[in-house]
Amino acid sequence: MKSIREIFKIGKGPSSSHTMGPQRAAQIFARNHQEAGRFEVTLYGSLAATGKGHLTDKAIIDVLQPIAPLEIVWEPQVFLPFHPNGLTFKAFDKNNNMVDQWTVYSIGGGALSEGKDNDMFNSPDIYELTTITQIQKWCEKQGCSYWEYVEKCENPDIWDYLKKVWKVMKLSVENGLENEGVLPGPLNLSRKAITYFVKAQGYRAALQSRGLVYAYALAVSEENASGGTIVTAPTCGSCGVMPGVLYHLAKAHDFSETRILHALATAGLFGNVVKENASISGAEVGCQGEVGVACAMASAAACQLFGGSPAQIEYAAEMGLEHHLGMTCDPVCGMVQIPCIERNAFAAARALDSNLYASFSDGKHRVSFDRVVNVMRQTGHDLPSLYKETSTGGLATITE
Repeated sequence: MKSIREIFKIGKGPSSSHTMGPQRAAQIFARNHQEAGRFEVTLYGSLAATGKGHLTDKAIIDVLQPIAPLEIVWEPQVFLPFHPNGLTFKAFDKNNNMVDQWTVYSIGGGALSEGKDNDMFNSPDIYELTTITQIQKWCEKQGCSYWEYVEKCENPDIWDYLKKVWKVMKLSVENGLENEGVLPGPLNLSRKAITYFVKAQGYRAALQSRGLVYAYALAVSEENASGGTIVTAPTCGSCGVMPGVLYHLAKAHDFSETRILHALATAGLFGNVVKENASISGAEVGCQGEVGVACAMASAAACQLFGGSPAQIEYAAEMGLEHHLGMTCDPVCGMVQIPCIERNAFAAARALDSNLYASFSDGKHRVSFDRVVNVMRQTGHDLPSLYKETSTGGLATITE
């Protein structure tokens, strides 16, 4: 299992798989072809189906067009065998002879793969244990918490990296609360974060708490939708859940930065286990792999902050994921706005509920987190492709 850095990537929205991944691929291809006469990029499957709404073309154009003329070919009905988010780069010389061709896949969370065992994107496995059941047993035997297992496996600079992650998360909340107006795109969707924030101030403590969580999660999701800088947690489309929960808890309970970083490490571990054993790609398993996993991560983080045992933390994360099983990825107009932004706010609230429910328990329950991960993977594979980020089914069929 890879580093949790793979879960927490810093970059610009609106989509980790449709924007961050393709732009990173274009940058790699561009470095090798600075003298190209022209480029051709073919987008396949989900990348082609919702690429315009996710600014996939803009992400690639910004990198390649300054070097040479660029043509983008859209093939939404063609699905390459390895992953729904495939793209092929071609470089031509000044005489229009093709000099290079490269097929790569944007597999979720900003990560790339060439679809083979030993490709250029393979990084070393640093976690020996790859299920929460195994890790929980280790924690209980050693008298440790999940973040201590992360510390044991990662390089010493992981805490410096998580400090940077937390700084960007806080900024994304604060920037989202400062910005107003209409989000880019044909939906003409107005930002709501600042309205929720202001209204929340007028309620009594219990309702105010929920309103603030909504506001913070909306703020980050709206920043993402407008192409702002965010942290994948685990993806751009679900980037509002973790910061929404952690920012609220840090403000309301005055948790130290160290405790927040420990909570981030715990959350990253749970997200990492899902990525290793299932998927965090909406194009592959639907929104259960994005918002569902984000909710599980935030549930684990919240339970960690409030002193939950390894069993209670596992239970909180299990509920966060279980109650999103089957969630489709069906963005209206292919944009990370409807229903994505609201889903982040609701998932943040559900994460707090999962923590509270688990905290009342002794941590014992029937269905383990790992079993839910397996069910999520199978459910995602059983979902028809029109419900997995292609914008051809579900809510995506709404035109008015």
